[in-house]
Amino acid sequence: MFGVYAGVVPDGIADLQVGDIDWAGDSTILLSYVKRRTAAESVNLPRAAVRLLEQWLAHSTLLRGLVAPTDRNRLWLGLSQPGHPRLIREVDRVVLQRWVLRHGLVDVDGQPLKVHRARIRTTHHAMRSKRTWTGNARATIDPNHSPAVEGDHYLSANTPAQRQAVESIIEDAQHDLLRRAQPPTVISAENAAALADGYPQLIAAMHLDDTAIAELVGGARDVFTAACGDQLAGLHGPAGKPCPARPWVCLLCPLAVFAPRHAVNLLRLKAFFARHWRQMPAAQFMAVFGPYATRIDQILHRFDPDGLAAAAAEVGDTDDEIPVRPEERTA
Repeated sequence: MFGVYAGVVPDGIADLQVGDIDWAGDSTILLSYVKRRTAAESVNLPRAAVRLLEQWLAHSTLLRGLVAPTDRNRLWLGLSQPGHPRLIREVDRVVLQRWVLRHGLVDVDGQPLKVHRARIRTTHHAMRSKRTWTGNARATIDPNHSPAVEGDHYLSANTPAQRQAVESIIEDAQHDLLRRAQPPTVISAENAAALADGYPQLIAAMHLDDTAIAELVGGARDVFTAACGDQLAGLHGPAGKPCPARPWVCLLCPLAVFAPRHAVNLLRLKAFFARHWRQMPAAQFMAVFGPYATRIDQILHRFDPDGLAAAAAEVGDTDDEIPVRPEERTA
């Protein structure tokens, strides 16, 4: 428990002496300990660790006065073998196993729990991360919980409102996966008849009439990378409001229709992805831009190579060609 509160390594805790405790006030302790992998270190203990030490020193006062003078300076004193007491010299693996059996601690499989000392500091970091949100996974995942317990603790929904919220999150994720699996809608000729004849399911899903089809094909509904079937549909924002999605989100939107006139902006966006790829770690790039970088290649593959070559001549490979926010710009 002291290791969980203080974050001191287990080997440093085991060798502590009473003289290592330096009181810097009524409620402040500067603790000196030896970390075997490095050297002597010191730490200003948090309030919970200070209270625990105060309780332990008060609890062990009587025993400390009865043991041999050579052992009185040891911080951790204890007796084992009830009825035949002897001073505990070291808390080893055998002692931990006996303690687990005596208290009947079992894991998820019903076997005696294995106490891993490495979890002491991990638990300390997990508790510290939960105090303020830092984006660390330790703030949501407890190192001492099994996957089943984690699922019951974080994914169980007890009230109807909670269940509805969880189901909405699952539905949104499923819809997102379905949208990514659908092929992009790319028209090779800018005429309404070809669009209506070639994509009847698209027309039915968008609920487009002849006027809307003409606007879609003619460029009246163009956004940066595509022609949008309905900017007020609310797929990426409030329904009835203009879509707030970033330019690359259109690449996976089911309302987007790509025409040859969009090739220049698509190539500019591809160059934007390439600049970020050179600057960002691969894992971070794939998490942020990965699906969109894959989709843009699928779209451009359906365009005429000669048209792409002509469009590439208009790409300057700068952020000024793309409507990005200051924090999204590449250096």
